[in-house]
Amino acid sequence: MSTEPSASPAGPVTGTSQWFGLLYPLKPGSREAVAELFRQSGRPDHEVRDDEGNVVGKLLTTIVFVGEEACTRVIEVEGDLRKVARHMSRQPQVKAFEHGIAQYLSVPRDMTSPDGAEQFFRRAGMECVIYRRHDD
Repeated sequence: MSTEPSASPAGPVTGTSQWFGLLYPLKPGSREAVAELFRQSGRPDHEVRDDEGNVVGKLLTTIVFVGEEACTRVIEVEGDLRKVARHMSRQPQVKAFEHGIAQYLSVPRDMTSPDGAEQFFRRAGMECVIYRRHDD
């Protein structure tokens, strides 16, 4: 069972969104500091741009859950998740957040480059397998 969302890209921007989760394994005792980092983090450009600067998707929603030794960021996006990852690595707000959270991660990663970000999304990414609402 593959949990690599980048193995099947979301496809062209069609107005249909997809949800993905990203797992952040944390060092014990870092819960409150990590929660505060997320609360204080800036907002990236919501228009996803490819390496040439063309708009190829959109960041729609971000939700973060923080526990004792892990946190999960859930994102709703339109477009190819690989391009979302590369876009995120170029955002100043994301770079500042990544600098701050690095000391609390139990598993280091590289979000400083588009290739590093794509690898992180592939390795830590979780596919949404069910989405239910009361009115569906």
